[in-house]
Amino acid sequence: MAAARFFVSGHVQGVFFRASARNEALHLGLRGYARNLHDGRVEVLAVGDVQALEHMAEWLKHGPPHARVEGIERLAADDGEAGPDFETA
Repeated sequence: MAAARFFVSGHVQGVFFRASARNEALHLGLRGYARNLHDGRVEVLAVGDVQALEHMAEWLKHGPPHARVEGIERLAADDGEAGPDFETA
């Protein structure tokens, strides 16, 4: 089991980034969440299989079609931080 927290910056709010991240995470079998931050970034916590987590990390580099990702910060996370599903907040 692996876990990572991502902070995605750029034009990532108002472009269905969180909903698209949730769809991608569920497709990959990941738990966690995606939420907007007050500074314009999106925070994504992803927990699951190492390979699935790496696929998610790659997906976050571009996001959904209308997003413009300018940067990603990746931090280690605790797998106990995620609930049983992938949520958006």
